[in-house]
Amino acid sequence: MSTTMLSYIKKDSKIHNLTGATKLIFFILWTLASMLTYDTRILIGMFIVSIVIFKISKIKYKDIAFILYFILFFLLLNNIAIFIFSPYEGANIYGSKHELVHLFGSYWVTSQQMFYQFNVTIKYFSVIPMALLFMVTTDPSEFASSLNRLGVSYRISYAVSIALRYIPDIQRDYQDISFAQQARGIDMSKKEKFTTRIKNSSAILMPLIFSSLDRIDTISCAMELRAFGNGKKRTWYNSREFKKYDYIAVTIGILIFITSLCMTFKNGSRFYNPF
Repeated sequence: MSTTMLSYIKKDSKIHNLTGATKLIFFILWTLASMLTYDTRILIGMFIVSIVIFKISKIKYKDIAFILYFILFFLLLNNIAIFIFSPYEGANIYGSKHELVHLFGSYWVTSQQMFYQFNVTIKYFSVIPMALLFMVTTDPSEFASSLNRLGVSYRISYAVSIALRYIPDIQRDYQDISFAQQARGIDMSKKEKFTTRIKNSSAILMPLIFSSLDRIDTISCAMELRAFGNGKKRTWYNSREFKKYDYIAVTIGILIFITSLCMTFKNGSRFYNPF
């Protein structure tokens, strides 16, 4: 397991230089725009833009490869489940049915179903890069301070910061416990059968839970001893002012959201129908 998976990766890029609040606002607007529409033209455009933004961030593919494969695996399962339980959803949505291939029984592959599931897939592809970028380009401490500047309680902001910092910590604990178990003779390498590896990996679960509870107790006691939460305000060690590019990014996010709404509901439907 990579120790940097879904944790902050420091780079010198325009995306990293944006404040955490800017990235959060942009991500929310981007996600809403993607969720509200099934217009293929909008989704493909958003996917292309997300790839461009990913390139600008200078984040390497290998830095997010594991979690990306994990998400794509569940995306595949989702598409299979959609076809099994609702093989003619596309035909119902688009009002026509063009049968392509007969599989078995009443299951036919139709053009409408393929197009519908393509839209579902491209929805994921348009949001996944932005979600991963938000996680790996946002400094937890700076994110907490920028949230507080937007009016969010510093207690909530600090809780979010701790949660983001906890991701790499739990990965390190997992790796340390895994090495300890292997030193005791519990094999979790590829030489063992998959079922055996799963069973052996479960031996890590309880120590990981107890170490997490111990860390939570330590942090809680430290915060209580320092009277955290008694004051109405607090200062921040790591903070960043909103700059020109932050306002530009938020403006672009608003424009994308409005454009998505206008194009989606222009014809009274969320779905683009080419049939």
